[in-house]
Amino acid sequence: MKEADCYSVRPIGFIRSSLKERSKAPRQAFEGAPDAILEILPAYLEGFHRLEIGDEILVITWLHQSRRDVLKVHPRDDQANLLTGVFLTRSPDRPNPIGLHRVTVLELTPDGILIGPIEAIDGTPVIDVKAAIRSKDN
Repeated sequence: MKEADCYSVRPIGFIRSSLKERSKAPRQAFEGAPDAILEILPAYLEGFHRLEIGDEILVITWLHQSRRDVLKVHPRDDQANLLTGVFLTRSPDRPNPIGLHRVTVLELTPDGILIGPIEAIDGTPVIDVKAAIRSKDN
């Protein structure tokens, strides 16, 4: 693959959240993230046929406010943590800023799907959704 090769993604929807600023968002959903609406673009609504309340899904986001030139970080922005390659962390700053969020479907609304908890900020593009699969051990 040549370095000039690139690939494109298109949003299928957007996160509508009470979180408005990246700096004020929790780093992980379990750290106090709110529920949010996954607003789906009309062209993709059929792709959610048979989605039900209580389903667990993986929401894949494009972390649009991230820096793409970062290859090493201090995990959790804590200088006491050793500088670590970005691919070994959950940092939003990375060459391809893809976010992965395991959420529960809480409600199907006229505006979209109420999901949560999710630490993505308002306006975050959603590039895909996948069914969450439990391991045989769960």
